[in-house]
Amino acid sequence: MQRPPALIRASLLLALLMLGACGGVTMDPALLEQRENAATLIATARPGQISFIEVAARIEPVAEAMCRERGRTNRCNFRIVVDTRRDAPPNAFQTLDRNGRPIIGFTAALIAEARNADELAFTMGHEASHHILGHIPQREQEALSGALRGAMIAAAAGVDEAGIVEAQRLGAERAARRFSKDFELQADAMGTEIALRAGFDAVRGSAFFDRLPDPGNQFLSTHPANAQRRALVLATQNRLLNGG
Repeated sequence: MQRPPALIRASLLLALLMLGACGGVTMDPALLEQRENAATLIATARPGQISFIEVAARIEPVAEAMCRERGRTNRCNFRIVVDTRRDAPPNAFQTLDRNGRPIIGFTAALIAEARNADELAFTMGHEASHHILGHIPQREQEALSGALRGAMIAAAAGVDEAGIVEAQRLGAERAARRFSKDFELQADAMGTEIALRAGFDAVRGSAFFDRLPDPGNQFLSTHPANAQRRALVLATQNRLLNGG
C-alpha cells in the first residue's frame, strides 16, 4: 500500500473551509488588518439611511453578549471591517485574524447594494452567528476527516500520489459541504435574533435573498433555497416576538 502524502496543505484547507462563505470570497487576515481603519470611513450611499457604522455599533454589542451567553468559544470580541477594493464583489464573511479574533467582513460593494439598514443588520448578525455557533472549527474537522478518508481509500486502491492528493481534495470538499446548508440555516435563525435584539427587522432584512441567485436543490450546493431561508427568518422572528 502506498503511503498517503501529508494531509492536505494549509492553503487548500483554507479554501475548502470557506466553501460555505456567504459570498464565496475569502480574505487574507493580514489584508483585513491593513483595512481596519477603512470601516470608520464607510457609510451607505443612500441619503437619510442609517449608516453602516451605526448598524455595526448596534449589532456588535448584541452579538458579543450572545456569544458570551451561548457561544462555544470565549473569543467574543468581534471586529467589523470593510474591504474597500473596487474590484471586490458584493460579499460578507466571517473569519479569524492571525490571533484568533473573530472578524466580520463586508465589501464596500455589498454595503452600497444594501437597500436598508435591516439588510445590513441581518447580514451582520448572520455572519456573527457562524462564529458564535462554532462553524469554522466544525467545518475544519469535517474537512480533515474527509481528506483522511479520501486518502486512505485512494491509497488502498493503489493509485499514485497525484491521485491520492486529488482524493484528499475531493474528500475534504464533500465533507466540508456536508453540513453547509445546516450551518447557513442555523446562522439565519441566530442572526434573526441578533438583529431583533438590536432593534432591526430581520424579515425586512432577509428580503435581499430575493435578489440572489437561488441555489435551490443544486447538486453539492452549499446554501439552502432562498424561499426556505426567508421562511425560517419569518418563523423565527414571529416566535421571538410572541415570547417563544
